[in-house]
Parts: sequence; C-alpha cells; structure tokens
Amino acid sequence: MAAELGTVHHLLPPTYKRMVSAWLEEDCPSFDYGGFVVGEEVKEARLLGKSPVGLSRSLHWYLSALKEVEWHIREGETFEPVKHCATVRGPIRKILLGERVALNTLARCSGIATKTSTLLSLLRTHSPNPPTLAGTRKTTPGFRLPEKYALSIGGADPHRHDLSSMTMLKDNHIWACDNDITRAVRTAKAAGGFSVKVEVECRSEAEAIEAVRAGADVVMLDNFEPGKQLEGAVSRLRMVFGGGCKREDGEVEKREFLIEISGGLTEENVEGYLVTGVDVISTSSIHQGVKHVDFSLKVVH
Repeated sequence: MAAELGTVHHLLPPTYKRMVSAWLEEDCPSFDYGGFVVGEEVKEARLLGKSPVGLSRSLHWYLSALKEVEWHIREGETFEPVKHCATVRGPIRKILLGERVALNTLARCSGIATKTSTLLSLLRTHSPNPPTLAGTRKTTPGFRLPEKYALSIGGADPHRHDLSSMTMLKDNHIWACDNDITRAVRTAKAAGGFSVKVEVECRSEAEAIEAVRAGADVVMLDNFEPGKQLEGAVSRLRMVFGGGCKREDGEVEKREFLIEISGGLTEENVEGYLVTGVDVISTSSIHQGVKHVDFSLKVVH
C-alpha cells in the first residue's frame, strides 16, 4: 500500500502540529515544576525500544513533541530489544516536557502498525494476491489521524477517514429510509456527486443486489459466515453483474463495483476470508484493543 510506494509522513496535513500542541497543553496546563528543576541545559537522551515490533516511529509526532531527533532505524523496521532507536538532543526541560506525550503516541501507533503488519503477513502467507486489508472508522476520538497513519505504516488501507470521505449507508441509514436501499443510494449519489463514492452495508445477497442495481460503488457483506455462505454470496454477485445472468426482460447486467467483507476476522481464521472475488477485507481488530509497544527515554549521564 502507501508505505510501499512513498513516504507516509508526506501525507500529514498541517493540522498535526496543532494536535501535538494540544496534547502537550493537556499534560502541562499550568506550571511545569519538574522543568523548573532541570532548567535549559542542553542534554542528550536515548529512545530505547523494549519490544520486538514492526515499528511505526511516527516521525512527525515525535519530532513535534521532542524537537531534535536522530533516528537509528527506518520507519516500519523491526528490531530486537533492547534497541537504541533514536537520540534526542536539546534543552533538557523541553525534552522532559514532551517525553510522555511522545512515548504514549509512539507506543500506541507502533502497536497498531505491528498488529496490522502481522495480519497482512498472514493473509499473504495463504494467498499471493490477497484482498486489500483495511481498517475502519472505529478509532479513538481525537486520535484518528495518528491511528490511520499507523495503519498505513503497517501496510493496510486506512479506509475512509471521516463521514465526508465517502458515503457509507449502514443498517441504520437504510432503516431510517424505510428499508428502501434504492432511494437511499440515489439520494446519496445526488448529494455527493460524481466524486464521492457510495458504499452500502448489506446483510443479505438481496440487499447487495439491490444496492448494486441502485448504483452503489461498494457493497459490504457484513458478518457473513466464512465458508460456503460467504463464497456463495460473492460468487453469485459476480455472476449476476458480470454478464452471466439475464434479467426477466432479457437484459444482461454488467456493472463495476467492489465487494468488501467485514466482521470477525482474526489471526486464527484468515484463511476463511480469502474468497475469490472479494476486493477488500476490513477489520477493527488491527487498531482496537491492540497491545502497545514498550519504549523508554533515558537521559545520558
């Protein structure tokens, strides 16, 4: 994905600096008593990695919190603990002011990148050309950008970033439209125009067929049972809209659309989700409840 084709931190918007400032303000809303003790003398500290990980070093988050950082490993590189990952130099008060914010961000993002990379490797072990692995919008409020960044470092597609990135019509949207998928899709198309894709969460083949006929760009088969149910649904969708079937009026239907599957993917059951005809596998397991990676920062003395 993005990490294989370019430098991921080039994607970051200018707003990331304001995010880091807000985190620092949260940690030090008034007087910095410890900073008063240590003063402004220029010191050096070492960032130590204490877990074997596929590291998301979150370069720009870390730089903004700790200023001058010299990295000794590449973004996404694995290492064996204890690893001297980076050297930080600057006024000791400022280094210690940003220490905990930087370590927390690094630990969280590295955990997501590691989990993502592990699951992607498993998919590739079972299939030389697996579907795209994607995250979800189930992110931590206020921390979505770093988490989406970490997904990209781990090799996954971050999926839509917000409600404005793509129109996803979930079950509640459809129920609110009196179960009229066609009306919901056409209304969404009218609102978003040609540049905004429309995806529909479907609980059955019939819903998926209606969504595609209404003009959906993506259909999500949500919580379909891996195995025969999932394989059968995907196969029939591809046959119906690939010219393999005729409608009652004799017309052959050919439509371009993506199939996304979601729900229940784990490291233990990846093989059941590798179904021919599936374009995207999305899961929140690669960014929700992941184990953080242990880092520490030690001043050279």
